[in-house]
Amino acid sequence: MKIIRVNADSLGEEIGLNPGDRLLKINGKRVQDEIDYKFRITDEILTLDFEINGHLEKIEVEKNYDVDLGVQFEEMKIRSCANDCVFCFVDQNPKNMRQGMYFRDGDYRMSYLHGHYITMTNMGKNDLDRIIEQRLTPLYISVHVTEPILRQELFLYNRNDNLLEKLKYLTSNAIELHTQIVLMPSINDGDYLLKTLEDLFIFHPQLKTCTIVPVGLTEHRKGLMNLKNVDQSYAKLLLGQLTAMRLQFPGDKSPFILFSDEWYILAGKTFPPLSDYGDTDLIENGVGQVQKFISKFQKESLHFPLKLQKITNITIATGWLVKDLFQEKILPILNKIENLCVNLIPIHNDFFGRSVTVTGLLTGEDIISQLSVQSTGDAIWMSHRILNDEGTRTLDDMTLDEISQKLGCPVIVSEDSFIDLFQELSNA
Repeated sequence: MKIIRVNADSLGEEIGLNPGDRLLKINGKRVQDEIDYKFRITDEILTLDFEINGHLEKIEVEKNYDVDLGVQFEEMKIRSCANDCVFCFVDQNPKNMRQGMYFRDGDYRMSYLHGHYITMTNMGKNDLDRIIEQRLTPLYISVHVTEPILRQELFLYNRNDNLLEKLKYLTSNAIELHTQIVLMPSINDGDYLLKTLEDLFIFHPQLKTCTIVPVGLTEHRKGLMNLKNVDQSYAKLLLGQLTAMRLQFPGDKSPFILFSDEWYILAGKTFPPLSDYGDTDLIENGVGQVQKFISKFQKESLHFPLKLQKITNITIATGWLVKDLFQEKILPILNKIENLCVNLIPIHNDFFGRSVTVTGLLTGEDIISQLSVQSTGDAIWMSHRILNDEGTRTLDDMTLDEISQKLGCPVIVSEDSFIDLFQELSNA
């Protein structure tokens, strides 16, 4: 691991480390990344192998368990996915997006650190053993189907990846797993879906959940397998099967089978209460996200101002998927505030295609082109999900400042909070 900075008055400085030096081993075991480092550096008596100024050196250290080297390492390289799934969003991306959108993440470390779903096809025994040794739990696994032949056809992976054996090994060693099925009409539904759920439920409760999500398709699928979109009738049909599914595959303290929010919106059905999800937190994976947002909004509304000091006009911009939700649940409450007028403008996704309706996949280009011809008032509120994890750039590599300048109106994003909006307005 290459060191890029050594903190002042740190153990690393005391040892004589400098940027460019490399940490190779801790107590004879190779250090591959920062997770390895944090796991092994807690020992109080250490033998450290370094490459310093091009020379190999071994240094003995005795320290307290909570003291580390006080250095910063270069960013770890993320392992790419070994598959080319027929529904992979990377293959459906248009040009001119930020570079990271064209990378297929298949790294179990990102699953542990950030809740990314991975397929595990590129994982061998050493990876599995490391997960168990270092207790990298929970992990999030994209399954989609367990039937081996169809699995190879959908993943475009030319051999059996022994998924069920890997799941058995991890769960028998107390690694908590959450799984996901991207459901494609007439492909991995019906008997295939039932068999997949049966195969996964064997490992419950250590394999805690299986979330079913509808396939997402853009208009950029030239040369790709012909897949059907999930429509309202299909969503209603599947939701109608949820009760029977949960009776056949009952959860422990929380449901084993979960449906992502899109199913309820597409079907025009009422969302279940947050209590229905038990102690499972898959909010950032789109499970219960809408209900959490509504619940937070209702609690915050008790603290909204009754009146603004001056007349203020606000535009809320969203994807089309949640248009009705905002129209029915959010705007009536906001517009009760004296001197506040809130308007809703849903944004069509012309970048990916209008079949893509979620807010999180809106681009700066579409936001600008569609809001620039509208009267947006004094400020625009949008979900933080239009930005990357660092909160700096949209999918097409634009900043909020760039969007605000082009619109001539400040764009305010928040983590599903309107209290943040009122604070921004009061500071303006």
